[in-house]
Amino acid sequence: MEEKDKEVIEKATVKGSYLMYKGRPLVRDNNVICYGNMDDEYVLCLTIMTETEQNGKTVPDMVLIQIVSTDQSLSATDKIAKQDIKKGLFEAFELGYIWLTRLIGE
Repeated sequence: MEEKDKEVIEKATVKGSYLMYKGRPLVRDNNVICYGNMDDEYVLCLTIMTETEQNGKTVPDMVLIQIVSTDQSLSATDKIAKQDIKKGLFEAFELGYIWLTRLIGE
């Protein structure tokens, strides 16, 4: 794991533990949300590209979905197994979750 990744994970802990969703860590750093275990072959990365205001609150609008390999020997471009753009965080996370579970065999 790269030093930058370790710093992001350390900032995301709450009293030494991660926010967990369905047994995997869910970490946010600015406009990037990462979901998954770094010990698995792939993780899900969501990048919030644009935001919009709804009912006085800022919410994600366009979200880049990427399934990324955790294999450190691959180049940055080769690490991307799947990629798409969706409107809204829910749709993006739902599709990314389906891709991730299929790729890691669950």
